[in-house]
Amino acid sequence: MTKLSDGVAVVTGAGSGLGRALAIELCSRGQAVVGLGRREAALEQTGALAGETFVAIPADVSNPQAVRDAFDSIERPVTVLINNAGVYPHRDFLAETTESFMDTVNINLGGMVTCTRAALADMGQSGVGRIVNVSSFADIAPSPCSAAYSVSKGACSVFSRALVADLGDRLPGIVVSTWMPGVLNTDMGLPDGLEPATAAKWGASLALNADRSMNGTVWEMDREILPPKGLKGRVKDTLLMRKRPARRL
Repeated sequence: MTKLSDGVAVVTGAGSGLGRALAIELCSRGQAVVGLGRREAALEQTGALAGETFVAIPADVSNPQAVRDAFDSIERPVTVLINNAGVYPHRDFLAETTESFMDTVNINLGGMVTCTRAALADMGQSGVGRIVNVSSFADIAPSPCSAAYSVSKGACSVFSRALVADLGDRLPGIVVSTWMPGVLNTDMGLPDGLEPATAAKWGASLALNADRSMNGTVWEMDREILPPKGLKGRVKDTLLMRKRPARRL
């Protein structure tokens, strides 16, 4: 197997919002898609919009065994994984319990870890794969009543970097990126946010681009966020005329 289209794309949280829009967009581009989500009826609605190349598999990503069973049931190799599933409970920390806090972490971060590990069974064997981890800037500037969400989403960004550190040299054909789609008009977002279908066009373009130069990249909406450099690095880039602009999707 030499290209992403030889296998399937798995989209988590595909029953609504951005996940649904991503599944629809990927299917419209000819990619076979498997959608994971907790609500079977919602996944069926996604399938009705996405078409025949969409397969729904109800699964709670916070349940490792349910995730393993779901991936075991996928008939074609997994070549693309978009870790999109997430929850955003608005709770003051004093209203949290340890259990409620960790429930959020287990979905937002634990689901990403479990799905990635399951997808790597196929990707590691073929040496081909694309992983996009949906994150946010919530860890940099947490909003009130969002402690669990901010902590878990910040850890998602670290998880992407850790994957690159572990896999980059041995499996360079597995490309990992972090994507922050922005504030969306979804149940987790704001009424005046960006329409999920618009963001999904960027996310699909990112997920279907397996160029190795994309490994370890971070994206906000449709623009690459270049890693920060110190003064010495900036001067060196200027002298060698090797500064490159941020890419766009």
